[in-house]
Amino acid sequence: MPAAGPVLLVLTIAAIALLLFLILVVKLHAFLAMLIASMALGLGAGMAPAAVLKSIQSGFGDALGFIAVVVGLGAMIGRYIEDSGGGRSLAEWLLQKFGRDRATLALFVAAYLVGLPLFFEVGFIILAPLVWSLTKESKRSLLVYGMPMTAALSATHSLVPPHPAPAAAAQLLGADLGRVILYGIAVSIPMAVAGGVFYGRWIAERVFVPPPPMADRGEPEGRTQAAPPHAALVALILIFPVLLIFGASLAGTANLPGKVWAGFFGHPFTALLIATLAAMIVFGARRGLDRNQIARLAVDSCAPIGTLLLMMGGGGAFKQVIVDSGAGMYAGKLLASSNISPLVVAFLVATVLRAAQGSATVAIITAAGIMAPLVKHVTGYRPEMIVLAVCCGGSMISHVNDAGFWIVNEYFGMAVPQTLKSWTVMKLVCSLVGFALVLAAQAVWG
Repeated sequence: MPAAGPVLLVLTIAAIALLLFLILVVKLHAFLAMLIASMALGLGAGMAPAAVLKSIQSGFGDALGFIAVVVGLGAMIGRYIEDSGGGRSLAEWLLQKFGRDRATLALFVAAYLVGLPLFFEVGFIILAPLVWSLTKESKRSLLVYGMPMTAALSATHSLVPPHPAPAAAAQLLGADLGRVILYGIAVSIPMAVAGGVFYGRWIAERVFVPPPPMADRGEPEGRTQAAPPHAALVALILIFPVLLIFGASLAGTANLPGKVWAGFFGHPFTALLIATLAAMIVFGARRGLDRNQIARLAVDSCAPIGTLLLMMGGGGAFKQVIVDSGAGMYAGKLLASSNISPLVVAFLVATVLRAAQGSATVAIITAAGIMAPLVKHVTGYRPEMIVLAVCCGGSMISHVNDAGFWIVNEYFGMAVPQTLKSWTVMKLVCSLVGFALVLAAQAVWG
């Protein structure tokens, strides 16, 4: 007999608890845990076994039908930049233009641009030697340069598509991806400045961190011997998709002539495909790579995202079971009739998930899957705002159960208490500032 009313809500909470138990205690892969939790919720809610499987299949397909293309193209762009040395070239060029006196700002800008296509870990490893070098030259605390760099990289990783977590959240919540990119940039820059630049400067005066021992081992050799591409080309390819998407949004809003073609070229598929082809030429063919080498880089770029795509599909499956069981509609009506902002609920759900299991990607995707059925019947809130609230919460608390925490701890040569005072608190500041901006935007334009 199908469950109804409060029982559905209890079953959903129990399914989320089961999900966390499987990930944290059993140490099961997040994808497998999502499938088990989805099946348990569906069967517990009284759905027919065949209907549960159909719901999982439908949710998995809906989640990946759009996002797989976006994430795949973004990963390819990032791989070509990484292999060519373009990220390092861009950072060094910005340092020359800004000057050593403004090295903090230069490193922040470089990290933000590099962070648009590259995963946090990759961008961090590329830019860490620059942080070491500037720390040695200035004899200041490494945090002066390290905090702006890590804040910019982590902000783009959590809030700006085509990174997997915000892209998946946009798909699950039915948000326009182009707007999520533009809004994500608008929110991520000030939040990263607040946490990375301002808090980074404050904590650097109180915690002195010298260059780590690994800074004396020499920098890793590049994978190719050709000279890196010019920084201007790197910057152009990085921002080109954003410009196309912004142009399409502007043409559609203003009802300009040619808006149909602007919409075609400004669609994330087309914009990222053009950027990917340009990256193949600039970072591949023009640097002497043959067709096989260029193709191999494209293949290599897809390997790390396989697990992420499975988790995105799992999040979609979990969401669909919540919807089809009726739990989403019931919880959504409760939320709509209450005085609680869905933005606050989304932020808190993602924050709890992040604190509990460590991964920002898992937290954001899972929270988006939970929130999607709840906000479907709530009026007055743009889905893009819900996405940003989820992403801010999912990026909030990074401590000892987060791989990013240990990367920063190791590469900066800090003790655990120093990492908690610097990196963890910086993430807290970034998230709170970002969420405050989301609430302010909702109050003004909602």
